[in-house]
Amino acid sequence: MKKIIVFVLVTTMGFFAQNVQAQKVEMETSEEKIEVLKARKDEVVELEKKALKREVRAIMNRLDKGEITEEKAEELKKEVAEKRALNIENRIAVLDNQIALLERNGVWVADVASDSKVVNKIINRRKNRKPEHYRRTRSDFVFAFGLNNTLADGRSLDDSPYRIGGSRFAELGWAWTTRVFEDSGWLRVKYGFSFQFNGLKLENDQFFVRDGDMTVLQEFDRSLDKSKLRIDNLVFPVHFEFGPSRRKEKGDDVSFSTHNKFKIGLGGYAGFNIGTVQKLKFDNDEGDKVKQKSRGGLNTNNLVYGLSGYLGYDNIGIYVKYDLNPVFKDNLVDERNISLGLRFDLD
Repeated sequence: MKKIIVFVLVTTMGFFAQNVQAQKVEMETSEEKIEVLKARKDEVVELEKKALKREVRAIMNRLDKGEITEEKAEELKKEVAEKRALNIENRIAVLDNQIALLERNGVWVADVASDSKVVNKIINRRKNRKPEHYRRTRSDFVFAFGLNNTLADGRSLDDSPYRIGGSRFAELGWAWTTRVFEDSGWLRVKYGFSFQFNGLKLENDQFFVRDGDMTVLQEFDRSLDKSKLRIDNLVFPVHFEFGPSRRKEKGDDVSFSTHNKFKIGLGGYAGFNIGTVQKLKFDNDEGDKVKQKSRGGLNTNNLVYGLSGYLGYDNIGIYVKYDLNPVFKDNLVDERNISLGLRFDLD
């Protein structure tokens, strides 16, 4: 007899515990479904508005083709507008009734909520969808070119030994842009890697030579058709980019576009010198064209770092960069490279 009583008590308690847990789960599910139903009211309005636009567009196309008169077009537009307004009113009333039943009873009434399967699909999709901030990063191909020269203490660009128009730079690289805030795109971090090619074209038949630890200019023993130094660097730029953006939604994907927007980028770069080439071109005693090319040996700095910035619209902008490191290591007067040109960020 005691065994029977114990069995009944255990069974009853187990049933009671399962029932309490089921009610708890049902209550949590009901609260979640209420939240989804409220969100669906906005979705209903948006869907009906989009449908109305499509119908009005179709009516206007018929009018443009001469299939109907202007009076008929106005009549049809009025009809579809009234239909869509009633659709919104009726569908929202159904949702309001479902919400009221859930709030009052705490359970899902399947025979009244005829689209409960749809709601459950929405719940599952929202649980599994990527959060909006997941797609915070995009990538661009970076290309820049323009004029190049150096700045030195006590010397202006007018006194520079390098040709203003003949000294040029180019930059090729890849950059990633990540917005700082989840739901706003006005501040971004742009980072990546670039190959910089800084050229210095010498005037007055001069070229660079190594004099002990220093690199100095020396006059060539004949007229030079060309005298140019090119310094190649691999750098890793980082910029803070400011500017407006436009929110774009496509399905479950949310992004912030800067197309047709102004932007400002401020930052810098650091990296390594990966090559130095000096090119000379002249006529020898026989009148033949001679080209000389020498690599390295001019005591250029191996470590490269500097400041850079750009002001642009859409994918094109004005670009400036300035090396904080001297071009040559142990010269009496430090020269620092400066560049000005155009920058393209092509996604």
